[in-house]
Amino acid sequence: MRALSLVAFIIFGLFAAAVPAKEAAQQTLEIATKTGVHVFAVEIADNDADRAKGLMYRKELPEGRGMLFDFHREQEVSFWMQNTYIPLDMVFIRGDGRILRIAENTEPLSTRLIPSGGPVRAVLEVIGGTARKLGIAPGDRVASPIFNAH
Repeated sequence: MRALSLVAFIIFGLFAAAVPAKEAAQQTLEIATKTGVHVFAVEIADNDADRAKGLMYRKELPEGRGMLFDFHREQEVSFWMQNTYIPLDMVFIRGDGRILRIAENTEPLSTRLIPSGGPVRAVLEVIGGTARKLGIAPGDRVASPIFNAH
């Protein structure tokens, strides 16, 4: 009987290990620019643990994908690239959905702080070069359920 319990425990352990880790919540957001509307599928980082990890340790980020860091209120924030292996564009977004600033092609693995440059509600991280390629600029509007359009 003890051997049967041990086998059941091992089988349960193997099953649990095979179940993928919970993915971050995802949503679609749109950025309206002079060149048109650009759609991104983003993971949502809206708690301290998810925001602290961000896109660290990832080896790739496909075009059209990203991570939206939601701080739930406007505040000044700073990011860095520690343990982040791919260059990113960081899009700093005010509470009304307007882009305040963009840090383009941030340096992988750098611990240099990248400030928001003013109070922001959220930060969108996308693969480096996206902002220039799509013509995304400060003042453009980001549409997502977290922003209050004025």
